[in-house]
Amino acid sequence: MPHRIIRDADDLADFTRFLGNLKLPLTVEWVQGADRTRDQNALQWLWASEVAQQRGDVTAADVQAEWKLTIGVPIMREESAEFRASYDTIVKPLPYEAKIRVMRDLDFGVTRLMKVRQMIRYMDTVQQQSLEFGFKLTDPDPELSTYQARYRVKEAA
Repeated sequence: MPHRIIRDADDLADFTRFLGNLKLPLTVEWVQGADRTRDQNALQWLWASEVAQQRGDVTAADVQAEWKLTIGVPIMREESAEFRASYDTIVKPLPYEAKIRVMRDLDFGVTRLMKVRQMIRYMDTVQQQSLEFGFKLTDPDPELSTYQARYRVKEAA
């Protein structure tokens, strides 16, 4: 489905002009928030690689699957009735190891469905838990840290 992220008044004006030029009738849907960023995704995979290397017994994909299941799924179940229904029907009845395989091998959508604020919550929890377990993680790029902090402030308000 076509989509646009509207971040400011100029984006809104451009989108309004775009809509004005479309043939009617049409249907418009929207979702509050923006999709997670590529930088957030890249950092998640960097951290998964670092944890996997430090553990020595798993791959980055295994680590990322564990995080998706134990951190991402609770966030998405809490915030999306549609996700909760799909997860509860398809994955929840499975034993833990099968759930991990679904997250890793079948690429069950969790983090890719997240909006920026959800991904920040996810990444904050990943970082906190990893550090609590004694894993060393690369600090995020200062620009990404500033970006995430800006969204954290908006969310807390």
